[in-house]
Amino acid sequence: MMQSVRALIKRRSFLGALRSGECGGARPFSSDADHEVLVEGKSHARTAILNRPANLNSLTTSMGARLQKLYQSWEEDPAIGFVMMKGSGRAFCAGGDIVTLYHLLCKGNIEGCKEFFRLLYPFMYLLGTYLKPNVALLNGITMGGGGGVSIPGMFRIATDKTVFATPETLIGFHPDAAASFYLSHLPGYLGEYLALTGETLSGAEMFACGLATHYSLSTRLPQIEEHLGNLVTDDPSVIEASVGNLGDLVAPDNMSVIRRMETVDRCFSHETVEEIIDALENEAAKTDHTWCTSTLKRLREVSPLSLKVSLRSIREGRYQTLDQCLVREYRMSLQGISGKISSDFREGVRARLVDRDFSPKWDPPSLDKVSADMVDQYFARLSPSEPDLELPVKQREAFT
Repeated sequence: MMQSVRALIKRRSFLGALRSGECGGARPFSSDADHEVLVEGKSHARTAILNRPANLNSLTTSMGARLQKLYQSWEEDPAIGFVMMKGSGRAFCAGGDIVTLYHLLCKGNIEGCKEFFRLLYPFMYLLGTYLKPNVALLNGITMGGGGGVSIPGMFRIATDKTVFATPETLIGFHPDAAASFYLSHLPGYLGEYLALTGETLSGAEMFACGLATHYSLSTRLPQIEEHLGNLVTDDPSVIEASVGNLGDLVAPDNMSVIRRMETVDRCFSHETVEEIIDALENEAAKTDHTWCTSTLKRLREVSPLSLKVSLRSIREGRYQTLDQCLVREYRMSLQGISGKISSDFREGVRARLVDRDFSPKWDPPSLDKVSADMVDQYFARLSPSEPDLELPVKQREAFT
């Protein structure tokens, strides 16, 4: 599904693109970016540390630029065998800094918002086509863009403190940052469930469904980091074995959605959001499961437009490569923030993260008011002259 050992070895014949990286005495970064992404160097490895703990390490435009340059320079440096990423404090990464985007939009600075997506999405493609092994330590909150800067990579270590979600429908947006790629490749219709509801998964659930490749108790992470830091290798199988030997066995508890996959598939396999809701209502009437009623409650709380857009995005992602998903998501994100179709993104961020009244006024207010034309427009370019996201697909092999 994600980056595999075999795929990495195959891609080693491909040269990296966009070579303007930082290495030695190369162009310095801004002091803010330096502080927001710290670097640790141990022997044959480098670690990028997302360092905005007060903001749950939410991603900024400058962080995206710095990560891109760091990872490019590390890929080109023959002394570096593999790279890692982790977060400071209680989060790995809570996603993009959408409050900053909100304020940019309120000031009419849509170009600043475009730059945010234009810098972060290519890093996710770089990570997904990286020529060296890479490890993400998902210890703590891992949401939205936090998945984008980790899940396309090779190894993802979840812990007992991991909380994963793609909660974009709650703020009138859509699961982006490669989410339409990796969610669509999950078992059954779990991806549709996660995309539409924004519900959370634990580290054990991430491991069970394949979003994480390994699991460890958080107390053991220092031992894993120390061991990996002492390795002198660029062999992914060595890293995989090392993490596996130090990891822990775990299984989802009996209340987990992973234990309800038959119900998830029965309900979320339907063609439309309306049919999914009907199936959940029928299931709730037959079984009286609180899971069905809580899922229905969530679907009625989020943006109706986001539900329809997100379902289509996951369905399209199932048949697209990583680069195709990112290019499409870029179009969708520009439409979502532009306000041309709906102001749901701005309203959702306002209600949940700015004013915190948790009472968004969605437009359209209900599913029956969301037209097919509105959904179609969400997948189109912002304007005929608006350029698509450019990714180095000729230099870096995409994967399915």
